[in-house]
Formats: sequence, structure tokens, C-alpha cells
Amino acid sequence: MQFDEWEPVYETILESFGFDRTADERARDVLASQTTAFDLETLSSIRGATVAVAGAGPSLESGAALERAREADVVVAASTAVDVLERHDVSVDCMVTDLDKNPGTVHRLTETGTPVAVHAHGDNVPAVRAVVPDCVDEFVLPTTQAEPRGPVRNFGGFTDGDRAAFLADHLGAARLAFVGWDFDDPSVDAMKAQKLEWAERLLYWLECRRDERFAVLDGRRDGIDAAALPLE
Repeated sequence: MQFDEWEPVYETILESFGFDRTADERARDVLASQTTAFDLETLSSIRGATVAVAGAGPSLESGAALERAREADVVVAASTAVDVLERHDVSVDCMVTDLDKNPGTVHRLTETGTPVAVHAHGDNVPAVRAVVPDCVDEFVLPTTQAEPRGPVRNFGGFTDGDRAAFLADHLGAARLAFVGWDFDDPSVDAMKAQKLEWAERLLYWLECRRDERFAVLDGRRDGIDAAALPLE
């Protein structure tokens, strides 16, 4: 995903939520000031692999989801999905997070050599300043949803979960398998529900780009509003 492909969708997301692009750019620059360039070869195991993209939904605790994660070659997990998987003895190869929940896990993973894709956006600058300096820089992959700059990359995606999928795609995953994804979770608030709608749209865009059908979207495609997506 190149930024010129992502930018029109990003602008629609900003408009949809009323977010400030300038705030995203400021957050990106703060993250850039605290990190150095990440060597993507650290995640070379993703290339040609079946990658489990783990969301942090309630269904991740199910036996079927855990087994699919175990069967994958590589696991890329969003936020607290890492903690759930580790409790069930499923190892994680990369974490994707905007630092909103479990900073201790972020620190621990970087200290033990597991890459963490740390995302900066308009309203998480305090977390970036508090968490990133105590991480092992070699294992921090800095990301933004704005234009990339310096060491900060943009692989596409908006929520932790769909960013994990776009990251795996960028790094050459052969197949993406989704576990712990609950688009209709009734426990979430209105903002989170809107973010899940966008995650669903973006996964639809990604499967079209990859010419791959994601089982997580089965039975849902006809209800996806794809008007903002460049599908042609």
C-alpha cells in the first residue's frame, strides 16, 4: 500500500469521524522523534506464510479461534489479543497497538525481541510519550495513518486489527486467517461500533486487492458500504 492509494480513503475516514489531520501529523512527528527506522526483515517470517490476524473480540477465547491461531505459521495480534493468546499458550510474532490498553505488554515484548507496531494518532500523544521511550527501539515499528515521515511508516489501515492485516499484506503474507473478530459486538460504544464498520470496509478493500476471500466477511459483503473505497 502506497500513501497515494491510502490517502483518499484516509481523508474520508477523517471526515467521517471529524478527526483532525494536523493532529495525526503532530502525533506522527512525536513518534518519529522517539524512534529509529525499523528493519522490516525482522518480520521476514511473514513472507509466504499463513498469518493469523488476531482481533481482540470476545470470540478469541473460543477453542476454534485459538486452534486456528495455533495452526497458522505466524500470528500478528491487535492490542489485548496478545494477552489472551499468551494466556492460552499461543505465541505472538508481532503486536499492533495504539497504546490504549496494555503498555506493560508492549514493553515486555520489545524487551524479549518481539516486534511491536506502535501507532500514533491525534489523541494518543501522551501515551506515545509515556510508553515508547521505555521500549527497546530495535523492536518498535512506528506507524501513522497520515503521510509517513522519517522512520514512521504507513501500510494502510485504521484500527489496530485491520492495520495488522495491512501490515501482513505489505510484508508478503500468502494467506490471512482472521480470529477474534466480532463486528457486531453489542458491548462496544457508538464510537467503537463506527470504527468496526470501517474495519470491515477496509478488510473488504484488502481482500479485493489481494484477490482473496476472507472467511470473516462471509455473509457480510452485501451489507458493506464500499462507496468510499477505490475498488476499480
